[in-house]
Amino acid sequence: MKTRVLFIAMLLSVLFMGRAEAQRCLPKMQGIELRAGLNEQDGYVLGAALSSYARGGDKWVYGVEYLKTSHGYRSTTIPAAQFTAEGGYYYNFLSDAKKVVFFYAGASALAGYETVNWGESLLPDGSRLTDETVNWGEKTLYDGARLNNKDAFVYGCAATLEMELYLADFIALTASLRERFLWGGSMGVCHTEYGIGVKFIIN
Repeated sequence: MKTRVLFIAMLLSVLFMGRAEAQRCLPKMQGIELRAGLNEQDGYVLGAALSSYARGGDKWVYGVEYLKTSHGYRSTTIPAAQFTAEGGYYYNFLSDAKKVVFFYAGASALAGYETVNWGESLLPDGSRLTDETVNWGEKTLYDGARLNNKDAFVYGCAATLEMELYLADFIALTASLRERFLWGGSMGVCHTEYGIGVKFIIN
């Protein structure tokens, strides 16, 4: 009797596992991802994305991202921020037979807005600039120097390597390495990012 119960339990678990594996990354499935990461210029990244899966585990990705960086000026720092929207295609070049781990190479188009000295900068003594010590509209720094970097619309592309690790059919952890190339701004073209995220499958 115990042998039969054990056999049935094993059979059901195999069937359930097979069903679970078949339910991952199918065409027209969608997932929402929340991301966070770091930038090589003492910055950080926050973002959200919608993934729409295609055949073979490939996916279309549409997202928004906020990138904050800091740039040295004498003994202080000047903050810069970029707000971008993304649309791209990610190719699934490797995955395991059980559909637990997926590796992607992606290419995306980016467009957005860059603003410099948006928010608060630090004075040499570590205190923060206030409206009394900086003229935000004229981009005047604490020592009277003018900041020539202007706000601008930016555009470009991104290349991404990404991994998805499924904890269950409806949730996965992600890790990514990303190189963004943006023109039109004044804070450089290339931006390297690396981050992690969590994805929820919504249908």
